[in-house]
Amino acid sequence: MAPQSGILSSVKDLEELKWEEISAHKTREDKWIVVDDLVYDVSSFHKRHPGGARIISHFAGQDATDVWHAMHIDKEHVAKYMKPLLIGKVHEPVNKEVRTAAMQNDFRALREKVEQMGLFRCNPWFYAAHLAHIILLEVLAVWVIWFFGSGWLPWMATACILAIAQAQAGWSQHDYGHMSVFKTSKMNHIAHHFFIGILKGASSHWWNFRHHQHHAKPNVVAKDPDITVPYLYVLGDKMPVEWAQKRKGFMPYNWQHGYFWALGPAILLPVYFHVENIYFVIKRRDVVDLLCSVLFFVRLFAVFSPFLGGWGTFALYMFARFIESHWFTFVTQMNHLPMEIDRDQRLDWLTSQTISTCNVHPSFFNDWFTGHLNYQIEHHLFPTMPRHNYCHVKPLVESLCRKHSVTYTSKPLSTAFADILRSLKKSGQLWYDIYHQH
Repeated sequence: MAPQSGILSSVKDLEELKWEEISAHKTREDKWIVVDDLVYDVSSFHKRHPGGARIISHFAGQDATDVWHAMHIDKEHVAKYMKPLLIGKVHEPVNKEVRTAAMQNDFRALREKVEQMGLFRCNPWFYAAHLAHIILLEVLAVWVIWFFGSGWLPWMATACILAIAQAQAGWSQHDYGHMSVFKTSKMNHIAHHFFIGILKGASSHWWNFRHHQHHAKPNVVAKDPDITVPYLYVLGDKMPVEWAQKRKGFMPYNWQHGYFWALGPAILLPVYFHVENIYFVIKRRDVVDLLCSVLFFVRLFAVFSPFLGGWGTFALYMFARFIESHWFTFVTQMNHLPMEIDRDQRLDWLTSQTISTCNVHPSFFNDWFTGHLNYQIEHHLFPTMPRHNYCHVKPLVESLCRKHSVTYTSKPLSTAFADILRSLKKSGQLWYDIYHQH
């Protein structure tokens, strides 16, 4: 499991470095990380890091062992790139506090156990069936317009069917983006370009850039891009207090649970993600991602323009995105927004993931509707695990949490949705009350 198996046969001659020195190397130009008690200087490498410079920078001066194992499927291959960066080994254990050390060791033992159980191996028929049902939905959408015409009722039905197909394609691209389907990174990357690019019209590299940061530091201020919305919303219990005390913010945050509908799901996919994708691929001159996105729109207009014309097809597409955006926003935010949001406390992997994520009770509908993101805790602990295996690892995670008195939160789907608005209302009122005390 340790990366040093592909780096050195012996580490006895390495310089021993104390945590006081390691933790000091966390500046823009000077970054060290620790993986399996080995110290690596990534000061220059972070700019070439395939997962993006930011995700590795978020762990500068910290232990990155668990996130390293969680995010990589080809560890021996990655270890070859790490060998020139190795500069020493940790002089003392990472965790001095007994409970945290025991919990960390138990989690790492659990990871080895689930690897031995084969829970990181995918069932190809599951993903083949999922792709087939996406294609059938798209075919059904075209058939509705062809058979019933372009009146308002078949037009609405077609938009809804397209939204379902796009939402399900979104859950599929998520699997390939996490490299949880194929055995090699290359095959997963190719499939990811197809699902997110050709099937959805978005950039693969843009998604990786955003989403892997979220997984590395979920709900951590200034490190998780999914909660970096301070000028629209104040989130959690701590940031509203900090902002109010500093007299920051200009929105009526005490009403953010109300304007959430207009500035959240209504515009996230139809407007914001389009702008961000275009900016990203142009800034980085990402020809492959741009080509995949163009192929999506060529396919869309080639299929629907004969029935609806150019502007009619555009209107259909935007309305389908509007529907999908509400679905996407509520599913992705129900697991995180009501949970703890704070600055980086350098917590162990198990704690950092469980305090920032919650589950939704499993059922056939909930699994399908959320793309198995109702198993959010298991997904965050083991992001490269195929989602059809979350149900098998769930009892093991719950048992580990009970052993170490770690809260494992699971809710009904309706409660999880309602908690988004309740948490926004609570956070906004907290900011308002403290802001107006001064």
